Amino acid sequence: MAVDVGLLFYSEMDAPEPWREALGRELPEIEFRVWPDVGGVEDIRYALVWKPPPGLLGGLPRLKAIFSLGAGVDGILLDPALPAHVPLTRMVDAGLAGQMSEYALYATLHFHRCMDRYSQQQRREHWGPLPAVPAEERVVGVMGLGVLGGDFACKAAALGFRVAGWSRSHRQLDGVTVFEGDSGFEPFLRQTQILLNFLPLTPQTAGILNARTFALLPRGACIVNIARGGHLVEADLLSALDSGQLNGAMLDVFATEPLPAGHPFWNHPGIVVTPHIAAQAIAELMIEQVVENIRRIERGEAPLGLVDVRRGY
Repeated sequence: MAVDVGLLFYSEMDAPEPWREALGRELPEIEFRVWPDVGGVEDIRYALVWKPPPGLLGGLPRLKAIFSLGAGVDGILLDPALPAHVPLTRMVDAGLAGQMSEYALYATLHFHRCMDRYSQQQRREHWGPLPAVPAEERVVGVMGLGVLGGDFACKAAALGFRVAGWSRSHRQLDGVTVFEGDSGFEPFLRQTQILLNFLPLTPQTAGILNARTFALLPRGACIVNIARGGHLVEADLLSALDSGQLNGAMLDVFATEPLPAGHPFWNHPGIVVTPHIAAQAIAELMIEQVVENIRRIERGEAPLGLVDVRRGY
């Protein structure tokens, strides 16, 4: 590999130094550059990015591949000038599945054991034990049964929960009752008491957490969104919570990030807010996939985690 091969790093969420150090150990012949210090654009063959500004990638004339720093690529696909001929990859697991399942299991147990209601009681200095529900009587619904959602669904089933899953295509998972396509969406929702969203954000799934979806859930259900903020219609969530149709929500992703000061989610008693930390990029775990993909591309092979741009994942 020529010494003038460069990799451009861009992220407003991730510090570049762990990536620089990890890549330097594995592929020292590649020059690591951090935007905006791009240098000569003709040297950049690879881009490792999270939500890059529109036009950035299109301005790299000799780009061979784009690597997303996350499992999702919607922030990249929004770029109207995205070079269509350049392969785009997403992170496949690389520690993300374990972290997402940890968060999702915590959220499930939070609502299953009524911790949201106990927190409200504490603020009122009220002592009031609530009835316990056995895990086998609690239906946990998982939207999206890919690598991340599938991992969580199997772990929740192992804890004894009744787990239902919904996917646009056929899936088969031990201990999970799977519903498919448009015809399976309503029966999936009608039994789900704790709904967790793992779907990729596409034109078909944008706004799927809306008033109709909430109305189909059993009254008093809870939702957890750890996919993308664009899945949620915020006004519909607030209305469903205020009416009692939903009992609680845990949100890790938002339409605008960081969540703006004064946003009604911050202080709503039924909402738990976390700052997009369900799965965080860990360079030491992820760099192996980046390095492997660079080596595969240099050998003329297809990279791992290749995204179908038409489908959005």
